[in-house]
Amino acid sequence: MDRVEFAHFLRARRARITPADVGLPAGARRRTPGLRREEVAQLAGMSADYYIRLEQGRGPHPSTQLLNALARALRLTSDERDHLYHLADQPPPVPNHPTGHVRPALLKLLDRLTDTPAQVLSDLGGILAQNPLASALFRGTLGRNIIWEWFARPETRELFPVEERAHHARAHVAHLRATAGRRRSPEVTDLVARLLAVSDEFRALWDAHEVAVRRADTKTVLHPTVGRIELDCEELLTPEHDQTLLLYSPRPGTDAAQKLELLRVVGTQDLGGSQETLSLFSAGVEPRPE
Repeated sequence: MDRVEFAHFLRARRARITPADVGLPAGARRRTPGLRREEVAQLAGMSADYYIRLEQGRGPHPSTQLLNALARALRLTSDERDHLYHLADQPPPVPNHPTGHVRPALLKLLDRLTDTPAQVLSDLGGILAQNPLASALFRGTLGRNIIWEWFARPETRELFPVEERAHHARAHVAHLRATAGRRRSPEVTDLVARLLAVSDEFRALWDAHEVAVRRADTKTVLHPTVGRIELDCEELLTPEHDQTLLLYSPRPGTDAAQKLELLRVVGTQDLGGSQETLSLFSAGVEPRPE
């Protein structure tokens, strides 16, 4: 690992990003060009001390998971991300193979969507990025895998009405079936095997062999602060990265628009700081249970 060049590259990339680029307030008396080290650490989901040591050329050898988180936090292009991997003596992601790297243009779009909840999902259901309103709506789900959570941790279903849960379960499994048919990889095989082991419901739905790539849907979210919110969900595919941009808009004829505005004002203040403790996964898949 070329620690000196790695540190130089981190500092140079950090200096070119403004707080506005990543949805952070500029604050007063900002002397540092670009982002502060602590801000990059927060965006990457790591401790500030760890990141500072990396910029000083004395940190431990970073994992691919950490490199991917840094690439996302620093808004690196695919070429810059690969360079970061090379400097860390790690092989960059294989071209045309799904990764957790979200393109900077897509991240910038998320930053500008201030009145509409929006998320970027991997083809395995991993939440790779989301704007603050989506974080407030779904109570801090960044880094989690929605398919794993749905079947392995049924308490997460409490965000949705009972009458809609069967539909969402079928949609999750049909989408995963489509992914499994399109690409065969250890990540897909591992997720399916783990779901088969923990959920009888998943096993029954998987055996039905329903296949459907999600493109549009409706959802009702039961938010503990603002109540029932009815939403239209539009899913925009980015096939070259096997990722999906999800946009949640208020359903016509409901009070969802007013509730989203209230939620935007309230923000994530009731999430108990959970965003700081969530880890990022290159494919958005939960780690194996202990």
